[in-house]
Amino acid sequence: GARRSGGRGAMAAGGAAEAQARFGHSVKGLLTEKVTSCGTDVIALTKQVLKGSRSAELLGQAARNMVMQEDAILHSEDSLRKMAIITTHLQYQ
Repeated sequence: GARRSGGRGAMAAGGAAEAQARFGHSVKGLLTEKVTSCGTDVIALTKQVLKGSRSAELLGQAARNMVMQEDAILHSEDSLRKMAIITTHLQYQ
């Protein structure tokens, strides 16, 4: 009978080891899910930050373009004024 009880003890220990292994696998699975979820969140956040910085870059470029247009418009206005003065002088001759 002593041999049998030893066998049962080994089976119980085997069952405990199996339960521990299953618990370890479930913990690994949960950790993998969490890591994947965090990775996805980091990627989404990175995309959002890049989109924001790209928006700021585009706004800056638009502002620079407007300043250049404004300079061109002021220059054209000045040229038109000078041409009007020259036209007036030519009419008096």
